[in-house]
Amino acid sequence: MSTEFTEWLRSRSDDQLRALVAVRPELITPVPAHLEGLSGRASSPSAVGRVLDRLDLFTLSVIETLAVLPSPITAKALCTQMSRALRRSPDATFRRTLKETVERLRTLALVYGPDGALAPAPGVREILETPAGLGPPAVEVFRHHPAERLAELVQDIGDGAGVTGDSTKETLAALLGDPGVVGRLIQDVSPQARAALNELAWGPPSGRVPNARREVRAATAQSPIEQLLSRALLGATGEETVVLPREVALFLRDGRIHQDLSPVPPPLEGAGRDRKLADRTAAGQAFAFTRAVEELCERWSSDPPGVLRGGGLAVRDLKRAAGLLDLPEWAAGLVIEVAHAAGLVSASGTVDGDWLPTPAYDAWRVKGTEDRWTVLATTWLTMDRVPGVIGERDDRDRLLNALHPDLRRSSAAEVRTTTLGMLAVAGPGLSPTPESVRERLAWEQPRRRGGQRDQLVEFTLREAEQLGVTGLGAIVDHGRALLPGGDRAMSAGRLLAPLLPEPLDHVLLQADLTAVAPGPLTSDLRRWLALAADVESTGGATVYRFDERSIRRALDAGQSADEMLAMLERHSATPVPQPLGYLVTDVARRHGRMRVGTASAYVRCDDPSLLDEVMADRRALPLRLRRLAPTVIASKTTRPTLVDSLRAMGYAPAAESLDGDVIITQLDVRRTEGQPLVRPPVTFNGLEADVVAAAVRAVRAGDAAHQARRAPVDAPGGQVPRSPATATIVALREAIRQGSQVWIGYLDSQGNATSRILEPARMEGGYLTAYDETRAAVHRFALHRITGIADIN
Repeated sequence: MSTEFTEWLRSRSDDQLRALVAVRPELITPVPAHLEGLSGRASSPSAVGRVLDRLDLFTLSVIETLAVLPSPITAKALCTQMSRALRRSPDATFRRTLKETVERLRTLALVYGPDGALAPAPGVREILETPAGLGPPAVEVFRHHPAERLAELVQDIGDGAGVTGDSTKETLAALLGDPGVVGRLIQDVSPQARAALNELAWGPPSGRVPNARREVRAATAQSPIEQLLSRALLGATGEETVVLPREVALFLRDGRIHQDLSPVPPPLEGAGRDRKLADRTAAGQAFAFTRAVEELCERWSSDPPGVLRGGGLAVRDLKRAAGLLDLPEWAAGLVIEVAHAAGLVSASGTVDGDWLPTPAYDAWRVKGTEDRWTVLATTWLTMDRVPGVIGERDDRDRLLNALHPDLRRSSAAEVRTTTLGMLAVAGPGLSPTPESVRERLAWEQPRRRGGQRDQLVEFTLREAEQLGVTGLGAIVDHGRALLPGGDRAMSAGRLLAPLLPEPLDHVLLQADLTAVAPGPLTSDLRRWLALAADVESTGGATVYRFDERSIRRALDAGQSADEMLAMLERHSATPVPQPLGYLVTDVARRHGRMRVGTASAYVRCDDPSLLDEVMADRRALPLRLRRLAPTVIASKTTRPTLVDSLRAMGYAPAAESLDGDVIITQLDVRRTEGQPLVRPPVTFNGLEADVVAAAVRAVRAGDAAHQARRAPVDAPGGQVPRSPATATIVALREAIRQGSQVWIGYLDSQGNATSRILEPARMEGGYLTAYDETRAAVHRFALHRITGIADIN
């Protein structure tokens, strides 16, 4: 079959090979040397499994049918078999769809051969372990059963009629392949046994029972399982595992391989939304999410949370962020995770580090709102982290915190893109239900279904609404522009910009020390209010409250009382209330009367004259010393640096602990932690057309050379040539110069002398590289093993 498949690939046109490489680019990474290499790569288990994962339910059903039926099969017989699984009678649309599907499978090199002899490609049957929920054939099920046990099964099944002494598994398989025999066996068992068969008929075909390998005869079987085992209607494949043979399952299915099959995907069902209302809702969510990221980064700039020892963010810090942003914890976790994935926040890198904004945040915050949202939305779509699992527990019952390393899921980005693609094809303004989206995805990618994917789909729909990719459950234009094929850098932002609210540059100051923002504020004003006041409530309007602590926070940031009052007058639609002015001036009057500084190290000495000498020494200038008292000097350098520097100046200081005890030092090994590399998400959009064409040309050229290789020739008879080493070297050089063939004697690794006919190519480093006519391959020969050389007569 492998040879037939290779010849079929060789017969394909260049356009067909280019189509194959375009849809399966992994086949030319790297480019194979010839078509035999391409055939082997296309039929490898990993390559076949990867392309099967991309098939929809109907296409997968076609390849499963071809894998179950004996090969080859005609297209007409395939159509007849597939039509038995339809919900309605086959029509012209079904036949056309089936024909297109078979052609698509040919393009993917999963099916080969003409319409009169279709067959699955090598490796397909091995990957499809249980095609259509069917178990293995009887030959495979009973492969490891003892011959004596097979003889007993054949005797019980055949009832002694027409059974020869050849009691092999092939005989047993032939009996189970007879519908009459299987029908009689099923009639002989109890209703409970028939119910067990019906449970396994449509898959999964295997089950677990205790002592599955028990040996029981039909006459002595008592329980339903023993009745099935004694009649080979079930076969033991392990100590506690039984499986339904494929022949029995097909009988129970009345010859059908699939049931309730549809060549078209299920429709997406849901409520219709007004498109303008959906666009405005999504734009409001996009604006709010962008501002939430900015507010989070600004707060973490001045009050950063710590990094847990195992990585991640503490639960209390997540709750604090949720309260700050006025969001539920899952939404706050989404904001934090997207900001981290976009490179806006990161761990400081020390052992007791903090989560801090990065320089990338400073570049991000000066952009327009639509461009900032595009960065965040694109990051969310392509990141492999799943914020939705924050708060759950892993396999070892450990809590998964926000920013924890274990939040990565390899399929997250693919599921997000696929889910949004489903919403994009649903039609304008349609808000599909989560159930219909999961059902559609199960049809589009049946081999990838599972509990984790359903959970990721649910997370995607919820997070897309929070980010503003969808509005009222329907995907909007700026969200659709994020999908592959759209201009992410421009289209999404350009479509979102007209929908965003115009930011305001004023607030309403009130006598109760509050400021009311009647709408979204400009970034500068909002950042200043976040510094000088605290958010009291949010909603249609945001209420900020000024108090002594918030005013002191602004003063600590370098603001003066006059600057703060000027800022309030400039951005207030009402006069500055007198209580607010009094609050600012009173706090500013008391601010800074007491000073607190930082000293990394200090020098203490009972002799003030010695400290006078140190302060007067010019060599002490780099130490940045400051006299705090006659016997105390403070320094901004570290204690080890200060000790080493004073010793270099000729003094003999001793290091002192906080308790005043002398520290005994020893040689210490120091290390620093490197920052983890942030890998940007990579999106593969297919190979370029010229790359595909060049790869096909290279494979064709390599295949032509591979087919044109010469066949091995017989070595001459008689004694192997023998000649002096000097004469041998001279003759080899002459043969290389003339490009002629020579006959040599050569000692193999066991010391046996053999005859070789060579076309020498080059000689260097004690080795001869030549084409060996007797082996039809290029080899290297050690010169000291060549016994002699002679001309070919």
